[in-house]
Amino acid sequence: MHLHRYEKIWLLFGVLSLIVFLSIVGITAFAHGHTPAGGMDIIDPEKVNETAPFNDPGVKQIDKDTYEVAIVAQTFGYNPAKVKVPAGKEIIFTLTSVDVVHSFTIEGTKVNMMVVPGRITHKSYTFDKPGNYLVICNEYCGTGHHFMQTEIEVYQP
Repeated sequence: MHLHRYEKIWLLFGVLSLIVFLSIVGITAFAHGHTPAGGMDIIDPEKVNETAPFNDPGVKQIDKDTYEVAIVAQTFGYNPAKVKVPAGKEIIFTLTSVDVVHSFTIEGTKVNMMVVPGRITHKSYTFDKPGNYLVICNEYCGTGHHFMQTEIEVYQP
């Protein structure tokens, strides 16, 4: 097989461009803390209400600077319906679903999680400013999907 000189140049240019592009994407992703998803915890979707921490959903203080918020996504709502957390503290969101795939997206933040039945999803976030943050579901989950929202109240401790 014979390649013309210009074909060799363009082929080399394409391969080098691909290597440079993928290197830039990889380096910037890891520099900003974007890492591949780790192992996922599993749960029986029919026993969510009997399994800790979802048997008592809500906010629990783990230590001085860390809080865990256990939330169950269900048909057109989140349980608990209202969440109140302190600003400047690490908040670990722990979610699961009892019925279909939902999402947990906090407007104005980098929190955007898939909530899948049978899986427990974790995401850590620190709110810098107090205020009310809207939480919506971005996954179509049925005819009442547009009603699926809640608020997180962030207060100054």
